[in-house]
Amino acid sequence: MLGKMMTQPLTISSLIEHAGKYHAGTTVASVETTGDVEHTTWGNVASNARKLAAALDKLGLKPGTRCGTIAWNNRRHLEIYFGVAGAGYVCHTLNPRLKPEQLIYIINHAEDEVLFIDATFVPAVAQLRAHLPKLRHVVLMGPEDAEAAAQIDGLLFYDSLLAAESGDHSWPDLDENAPSSLCYTSGTTGNPKGVLYTHRSTVLHSLGGNQPDGLALAARDSVMAVVPMFHVNAWGVPYITAAVGAKLVLPGPNLDGESLVRLIDAEEVTIALGVPTIWMGLLQALKATGSTVPSLERTVVGGSALPTVMIPTFRDTYGVELIHAWGMTETSPLGTLNQLLQKHHALSDAEKGAIREGQGRPPFGVELRIVDETGAALPEDGKTQGELQVRGHWIVDTYFGQEQPALTEDGWFDTGDVATIDADGYMIIRDRSKDIIKSGGEWISTVELEDIAMSHPGVAQAAAIAARHPKWDERPVLIAVKSDDTLTEVELLKHYDGRVASWQVPDAVVFVGALPLGGTGKVQKNKLRESYGDMLL
Repeated sequence: MLGKMMTQPLTISSLIEHAGKYHAGTTVASVETTGDVEHTTWGNVASNARKLAAALDKLGLKPGTRCGTIAWNNRRHLEIYFGVAGAGYVCHTLNPRLKPEQLIYIINHAEDEVLFIDATFVPAVAQLRAHLPKLRHVVLMGPEDAEAAAQIDGLLFYDSLLAAESGDHSWPDLDENAPSSLCYTSGTTGNPKGVLYTHRSTVLHSLGGNQPDGLALAARDSVMAVVPMFHVNAWGVPYITAAVGAKLVLPGPNLDGESLVRLIDAEEVTIALGVPTIWMGLLQALKATGSTVPSLERTVVGGSALPTVMIPTFRDTYGVELIHAWGMTETSPLGTLNQLLQKHHALSDAEKGAIREGQGRPPFGVELRIVDETGAALPEDGKTQGELQVRGHWIVDTYFGQEQPALTEDGWFDTGDVATIDADGYMIIRDRSKDIIKSGGEWISTVELEDIAMSHPGVAQAAAIAARHPKWDERPVLIAVKSDDTLTEVELLKHYDGRVASWQVPDAVVFVGALPLGGTGKVQKNKLRESYGDMLL
């Protein structure tokens, strides 16, 4: 034998043990459901995670038992992430914005036996409880509460469970391919599907997604995870910040712009991560409060396409770098991040900004391709559009509870997005395959039409849909929310002049008070098509 290297399993518990040992004094700031801000440390989070693991073992759970959460971004939720998975169980985060029947379906499909809930959700869970036959324990994430106990029979209390433990619990030896967490897709069509992450895939996601050209979080950072912890594991931020020992700021239930501005300034946040609607609200709050968020250096935006006008606004007015990212529940979620290459440094800010408008390039661990309707690979020239497919170390293989893999015959996952990829790997989402408009045999991108509409100062939100047409099969219609009551349809359509070909300009604009949003904050275009899909016939 010439030599040999150590091998250790890639486990969730190894992440929190590292944070607890080498970054024990680093702050974790948590906004509670009461609105109070609690400051703790990674050392305390690690100790509480071990106590939780011991408490769950005493409940008699079997390895792989699913433990659900209906909770905001806070300290106890963070401890649950590590305590549940580290003990050999599965942390199943549930979206509280879903309808009751969707929550019932998901909890029953996952066969959750334990459900952790924040105080906000006690009344709702009290109503759901009778419809959840597999659920054995409901745990309120807080101290003893007689009022809550009166609403849910047998209610347990998180703080009491931990108080009964010493904190010297030893993590079990786990197979790194054992399941660690479970998230369900938003289920805009049909029932939501579960994606079961493993310890290995999660740790590799934490390492691969945090390269210098990835999220690039460091121990010196103060990181605010605005993306909900029930949305694809908060994009992996809890795991990554534990791995590097960064300060973590958890904003709780209040995600309005002014609350976030106050938190950024108070906790000296250097990087924040969230969906475009969050940053639109933040920009409005900055104007209202006069804050210049001097500590904030970067924001990462994902979840849906961002209005490109936000990039120069953040850069020129506040000195904040806006980084576009793309991913899905099925990709853990980091699939691409838009970081520049060395050859881009000599470009002007405007030229760099144009590159930054796309979703970026994949980190090591992810591979992309585009294919035609037959599955044949298409040129990666930055112009040819095709169905986006992905494979890699943290990409789904088979959905939870299903036997048939979710992959193509040659092992790729079809994302349902239409995209272009250039020679450097920079990918731009042109549309969802179900949303793209085919007019007279030619494609029109709803993403592009929406971005142009959002660049008008009188538009707060916009969505483009395909409306049926007697001659052209489909034509674009724009559904918009005004920020200026004087804006007219004629003025908004004129805003498209010179920005797209004349045949791509929407046929009509419908102004509405609000767009229908799903549980993850994305516009529900299926509902818009139901309402306005026949308006041109």
